[in-house]
Amino acid sequence: MDDRVRRTLVDNLYANPGSLTAGAANGIISALVAAAYSGNALIWQVALLLSAIGVTRVAMAVGLPRLKVRDTKRLELLYELGAFSYTATVGFFTALTIAYNIPLAAQMLMACYAIGYAGGMATRNAGRPIISVAGMVLTFTPICIALWQTGDTAARTLAAAIVICFAGMVSIALQIFRTLRDSIAAAETSARLADKMQHLARTDVVTGLHNRAGLNHYLVEHLARPRTAPKLALFWCDLDRFKEVNDVLGHQVGDRVLTEVAQRLRSQAKPDAVIGRFGGDEFIMACDVKDRREVETIALAVLGEITRPMRLENDRLEISCSMGVALLPDDGDDLESVMLGADLALYHAKVNGRNQASFYDRSMSRDLVRRREIEAELRVAVQRDELSIFFQPIVDLATGRIKAFEALVRWFHPEKGELRPDEFIPVAEETGAIITLGNWITAQAAKAAATWPEDITVAVNLSPLQIKAPGAALGILNALREAKLDPRRLELEITETVLLDHSQQTEDFIAELSAAGVRFALDDFGTGYSSLGYLNKYPFGKIKVDRSFVSGPNAGKKSDAIIRAVSGMATTLDMAIVAEGLETVEQVEAVKAAGCTLGQGYYFSRAVPDYLAAMLIAQEREKFEPQRATG
Repeated sequence: MDDRVRRTLVDNLYANPGSLTAGAANGIISALVAAAYSGNALIWQVALLLSAIGVTRVAMAVGLPRLKVRDTKRLELLYELGAFSYTATVGFFTALTIAYNIPLAAQMLMACYAIGYAGGMATRNAGRPIISVAGMVLTFTPICIALWQTGDTAARTLAAAIVICFAGMVSIALQIFRTLRDSIAAAETSARLADKMQHLARTDVVTGLHNRAGLNHYLVEHLARPRTAPKLALFWCDLDRFKEVNDVLGHQVGDRVLTEVAQRLRSQAKPDAVIGRFGGDEFIMACDVKDRREVETIALAVLGEITRPMRLENDRLEISCSMGVALLPDDGDDLESVMLGADLALYHAKVNGRNQASFYDRSMSRDLVRRREIEAELRVAVQRDELSIFFQPIVDLATGRIKAFEALVRWFHPEKGELRPDEFIPVAEETGAIITLGNWITAQAAKAAATWPEDITVAVNLSPLQIKAPGAALGILNALREAKLDPRRLELEITETVLLDHSQQTEDFIAELSAAGVRFALDDFGTGYSSLGYLNKYPFGKIKVDRSFVSGPNAGKKSDAIIRAVSGMATTLDMAIVAEGLETVEQVEAVKAAGCTLGQGYYFSRAVPDYLAAMLIAQEREKFEPQRATG
């Protein structure tokens, strides 16, 4: 039998001392009454012995569990001594009452008590069958012998009945034991499985460290126990550009790198440290420290160990690491605030060039906390209807008519007011939320454009992350299908940075959507590499000259010359050219003279909600249609 199961069964013997107390009380009273009826000195002596054993047994049943005896065998042996002593005395006492032929009522009193007690204790002690069976044997044997020796037929029949009863009670006790044993064993198995599942739920399968759930659990547990030093240091590590390892060498090598980093963290950790993989390529280590100097020593040692070149089979890898460090109670009063401080410090380390450790400082909090707030709130802003799509017209410079609208996202926060796109778009790109946000913008823009006249198109900016996301092209085609918008009326604006990595995924994305009829425009031309190879390789139908050439501080003769050159090239390639940032009539005339065919900017209109965009279209139609009719 499993030791844990046996311990549970033995503990169950002591679980209800009340039943033992009731049985002993009944026995003492019955024995004393029978002794009084007999007037026999020997019977009186045995009655007093029975009373003493009964009281001692009750005291043991109550007292031993409180002593928390750990030795199961010892605990079982003490119970057996009490049980066997008491049942043997009960059986002997009852046999004496029969042998000395005391008044029949007293004999019946003891016989009924003995048989009832033996039967009751047999079921109560069924968890240990040896106690049940031996107890009945010690009780029934002297009684049956005394009954048989009387020579009376009725007495002998009673002895035979007791033997039959004994056999039945043994069967019942064994059945109860098997049921108890199996139930407890099943419960123990379930408990072990639950413990194992809990361990697995708190363990990272790749590195064997705590995962995020385990890390939170053991950090709280670490803080709850006596501390070895006055401060708690929390080190938040992030492997720099780890995604490139997965992309180039594969996820198996990436997992081996993570495992190696975990081992190196363990090698530098203090004995009481809590280490976990927080997620992806992020690790957290927490330990008690004496002062900031010790923290700096640990941080340098960890960074040095992680960045030490590693060799995996035939590959020699150099992994750099950024680290954020915060201390409790210096940087926060609780674990949550310290983790936030370490996270902010980590972000600061990345912004400052990576591969370094940064200690949390309250001066870095304001801007970084705001970015974190934006990140968290941006994820639910769509569901809360805080985001809106505004449309800025793109106008034909020759006719003054609206040819297209550029879809621009606006965020009206219920507490912070309107947030500028340059505040939340970079955050969305850093966190990957731009994929969800970009898909939503495209879907909303397509729905609005479907209500406009068919000669007006809609332009949507795309982030590099959107293009590289799995199923990106399919998502855009689905949005067009749901909005019932002709793909030729959607124009996707991409910047040169999207094309720098010469990704096959990017080429396939552009090719698939171009085949469906979607148009492409090269945005912010002139601010990057401005490679003419892009214009030759990809199906761009429009070039957007960056606003810095039109209304920026460097606008002038040189920028005019650049615009003229780009315009001439675009005319040759049969491309439209858009001048952005037009604010004055002089700027409009200048870019028009330079060869731009389309213009966009405050001179024509700011970005407006969809209903005002529809109103602008209606007003234009009213303005130009009568001229066409009279003409």
